[in-house]
Amino acid sequence: MQSKSSRWVGHGIYVLIMIMMIGAIYGAGKSINYNWHWDRLWPYVINTDMQDIRAEGDGTAVLKDNKLIIQFDQSDTPQVIQNYSRLTVSDGDTIYLGDTVAQVSQWRFGPIATGLWVTIKISFISLFFAIFLGLIFGLMRISKNHTARDLSLTYVELIRGTPLLVQIFIVYFFIGTVLDFDRFTAGVVALSVFTGAYVAEIIRAGIQAIPTGQMEAARSLGMNYAQAMIYIILPQAMKKTLPPLAGQFINLIKDSSLVSVISITDLTKAGREVVSGSFAPFEVWFTVAALYLVVTGSLSWAIQRLEKRLSASD
Repeated sequence: MQSKSSRWVGHGIYVLIMIMMIGAIYGAGKSINYNWHWDRLWPYVINTDMQDIRAEGDGTAVLKDNKLIIQFDQSDTPQVIQNYSRLTVSDGDTIYLGDTVAQVSQWRFGPIATGLWVTIKISFISLFFAIFLGLIFGLMRISKNHTARDLSLTYVELIRGTPLLVQIFIVYFFIGTVLDFDRFTAGVVALSVFTGAYVAEIIRAGIQAIPTGQMEAARSLGMNYAQAMIYIILPQAMKKTLPPLAGQFINLIKDSSLVSVISITDLTKAGREVVSGSFAPFEVWFTVAALYLVVTGSLSWAIQRLEKRLSASD
């Protein structure tokens, strides 16, 4: 076993390496005369700016009981504003359509936070369907039925042999047109089908790694094939396949960035849009990378916890 002092030395070296990497990035920015503006980024994550409340027509401002009432010239129904943080008009002022009459202090998600939510949503919906497809086709790959084996082999080889970007275009422009898919649905279908092929091979390998005596023992106890697979083989296979499945699920989250090519405003597309508005490309892309890392790291941590729990139950 390592001594406590050697562990601290190892951690210290790690911290030193990380500091050197951060210093190298900072130095690279200085070498190209780049000025960092992290303050520009925050409104694109969570916007806390005052929101304008505008007049809905021409009229006169009336202040009464802490309410702003705009009496319109052409209508008997006034515009009543009760919730505001600051008024920009006074009692008796003449108001025109579109004028800012008050402001309210509230926060809302910016495009980066909204894009992160879209990425999480499309990734985890695709993850669910990918597991379902992978389990079905993984079982078909080891089936004694030749038709099932041929179909699953065709699916796996066809999907793994073509780029995901091409598959997204085919699903959206061809299959999506025929079946009337919206962009989000087309993205989910493409990601699910693509990842499902890899999951199928992982599950097949996991099942075949279980000794054949396990199936024979289950059948000798009176179980049929389906019961033996559900209660004996698959639980053992899932324990063996968790590490490669974790890697594939992390790849799915990163691959979801490709759906931006069909105008889904995920985290990557939101990043591109924010760069054009903030003129802070390094800050934006470092933030986008960090957010992807948070999502994939959380998934990896959850699967590691599950793996330890399953190992402890043996």
